[in-house]
Amino acid sequence: MDDEDAVLAGHIQEIRRGSVVLACLSVLRNQHYGYSLLKTLEDAGFAVDANTLYPLLRRLEKQGLLTSQWNTDEPRPRKFYTVSGKGTRFLDRLAAEWSELNGSIETLLREKS
Repeated sequence: MDDEDAVLAGHIQEIRRGSVVLACLSVLRNQHYGYSLLKTLEDAGFAVDANTLYPLLRRLEKQGLLTSQWNTDEPRPRKFYTVSGKGTRFLDRLAAEWSELNGSIETLLREKS
C-alpha cells in the first residue's frame, strides 16, 4: 500500500467510526444478539470488527440507549440487544443530523469550482 492509499484508508476508517453508532442503533430497532448484528451490518455493506462492536454495545447499554436480555433457551446462551425508548429518541436525532450533514456534503460535491 502506498502513502496515498494509507492516507485514504485512514480517512475512510474515520468516516466509518463516526457512523457505526447510527448503523448499530438502526439495526437494533429489531432485537439481535452480537453475531447476528455483525452479520446484518456486514450484509448491508457495513462491516464492523467484533473487537469494535462488543465494547460499543456495552457502552451504548451503559448510556441507556440499549437494553439487553439473556436468552438461555438455546444450548448456547445469547445476549440480545434492542434500542431503548431513550435510544429511539437518540436514533431519531442522530438520523436527522446524518441526513442534514449528508445533504450538505452532497451539495458540496455537486458544486463546480
